[in-house]
Amino acid sequence: MTKSQADVVRVALELLDEQGVGAVSMRAIAQRLGVRMNTVLWHAKSKARLDELMADAIVAGASLDGLPTPWHERAAEIARRYRAALLAHRDGATVVAGTYAAEPATLDLADTLIAALLDGGYPEREAAWTAFNLVYFVLGLAQEEQALPQRPITAEAIGERSALQRVLPALNDVSFDERFAFGVARLLAR
Repeated sequence: MTKSQADVVRVALELLDEQGVGAVSMRAIAQRLGVRMNTVLWHAKSKARLDELMADAIVAGASLDGLPTPWHERAAEIARRYRAALLAHRDGATVVAGTYAAEPATLDLADTLIAALLDGGYPEREAAWTAFNLVYFVLGLAQEEQALPQRPITAEAIGERSALQRVLPALNDVSFDERFAFGVARLLAR
């Protein structure tokens, strides 16, 4: 039975969710689909291409329907939905961060985010760079959230680093929702 590119990406995401980014390989996908590796390679020419397709499928989880009209609320909501899409898959942020996927869902999200910023009066260059900064912030925070160690940072580990000692409680605060809201508000402040 002929498999499609969508089948390859679906199985890759299943493996990602079940076992993490390290378990996703062309061989594992072929085994799961019950096909030869050449069939998988026909649909995703390389592991890098597979990663791009997976990244775009993850980003596609950020619906762009029903967004608020005011530019600021729209941009913040896009960032929220983007974060949720990344967190919906085990190691989702790592997959997306490791690619430069100029694919439909990724381009649609970027276009919609930049349009919101342009509607807010940002000049073109500032709109593009602010969109990049929002994406990088969300990716980084989601990666940290997905890889959070189960042990806090200790005063002993910090040693004599006085600034870190002063903010130690904040460093151990794992309120990612609050940190996300704070960061988005700062990045969208005009």
